[in-house]
Amino acid sequence: MLFDLDDTLLNRDKAVEKMFLQILEKCYGAPKQQTKNDMLQSFKEYDKRSYGDSDKTKVLESFFDEYHPKVRLPRRDIQEFWNENFPQCFSIDQNTIHIVNTIKMHVKVGIITNGSTQRQKAKIMNTHLNRCFDTIIISEEVGFSKPNEQIYELALHKLNVRPEEVLFVGDNIVKDIGGCQNANMKGIWFNPHMTKNETDIKPYTEIHSFDRLLSYLA
Repeated sequence: MLFDLDDTLLNRDKAVEKMFLQILEKCYGAPKQQTKNDMLQSFKEYDKRSYGDSDKTKVLESFFDEYHPKVRLPRRDIQEFWNENFPQCFSIDQNTIHIVNTIKMHVKVGIITNGSTQRQKAKIMNTHLNRCFDTIIISEEVGFSKPNEQIYELALHKLNVRPEEVLFVGDNIVKDIGGCQNANMKGIWFNPHMTKNETDIKPYTEIHSFDRLLSYLA
């Protein structure tokens, strides 16, 4: 069983909120609650627009342009600030660890994630996910990214398994589910927010809670 990382194994939305609070403290002080709420929504929107882009300079530059800070991070320092602090904002749900370890007792498990090697490795190490998986593949490190079938084929090679023997679990219907289907794997769409599928991609199955994975071990 193979897994996506962000918004599948890890809750990226919560991490973005923690990152926002760090920026608020460092650059803004203590704005009023309503202003703070508005700022958070804007920050999330800028982050969403840049999702999949390794360079996060534009996220903070856009945010600073909209909400003028008391202390503005120099443009040249933003990427380093993001790389150092964002991975620290992630935490792991212990139930997720328990489920992965239970699955690992029956089948090989791996991670395939898009993103920068530095940040993705830091997230994985900080949450101790490195202890749970037989293989971990990061797009920047290998030169392929989801939905390219080559990144999935690399995982098959590393685990020495056939595509029809594999289930891939991910939250992104196009990159995760469409991608794994390109490599002839079955895709389990992890959709906790019950987002409507507006694509032609038909997942093998859809789950709304992580513990439902245990029913696919048989």
